Amino acid sequence: MAAPNECQADDGYDTGGTAGSRRRRAVSGTDAGAAPLLRATGLHAQYGESHILHGIDLSIAAGEAVGLLGRNGMGKSTLIRTLMGHVRAAAGTLTVRGANALALRPDQIARLGLAYVPEGRGIFPNLSVRENLLMAARAGNGGRRDWTMEKVLMAFPRLAERIGHGGQQLSGGEQQMLAIGRALLTNPDLLILDEATEGLAPFIVGEIWRIVAAVRASGIATLVVDRNYRSVLAHTDRAVVLEKGRVVWSGPSAVALADQALLVRYLGV
Repeated sequence: MAAPNECQADDGYDTGGTAGSRRRRAVSGTDAGAAPLLRATGLHAQYGESHILHGIDLSIAAGEAVGLLGRNGMGKSTLIRTLMGHVRAAAGTLTVRGANALALRPDQIARLGLAYVPEGRGIFPNLSVRENLLMAARAGNGGRRDWTMEKVLMAFPRLAERIGHGGQQLSGGEQQMLAIGRALLTNPDLLILDEATEGLAPFIVGEIWRIVAAVRASGIATLVVDRNYRSVLAHTDRAVVLEKGRVVWSGPSAVALADQALLVRYLGV
């Protein structure tokens, strides 16, 4: 196990000929010199007098799946909100697709190819399922429209059954499906999921992880926060562990899952 603040080198990987694996070659060798999709360096953030993030370094390559782990209150959601522009960084740098994103508004960052599914879902209760989806639909970078209304409804059949229902009429699990489907309809390069399965029934949890796996296989990069660390590590290539607003471990997810001392020390399991 790496000592605190000591990042382990990530191993290369490439699983063959799928679109997702071809895009993940960016971190495995042939495109190793390419700029990451997202890079944060020395990121600090605070709420009033409370200093939450202390010099965070984080990079995500095109097509890479990254798990963000740590106990409650360690800064995971604050980091995500800072990356998305909802919290203004006090210091550090942030680039998305090579562009300086540190001073951009959340809508401008989203236009660079980031989609955010927040804890709490944030759907519009007075709009129907169809309207919630249509209001977000647009082409991604390069005019990509890999995710369409039809594809989202195929991925989430429960939404198709409730297409005319208002957001307030949906169960918690259905609202989470809608939030993810809405994010996918922006055809993002990076999908950020914050506690996507919290409080959901086991069957719905399985459905959410199924779509996370499908998104990963499609080549969209993901940054995943969830209390079920085993599921996070099973659906990501690399893990980053936070403690008190600092990165204390970074490395392959498979290594983290096999390191019981690491899990006990930083996740309390």
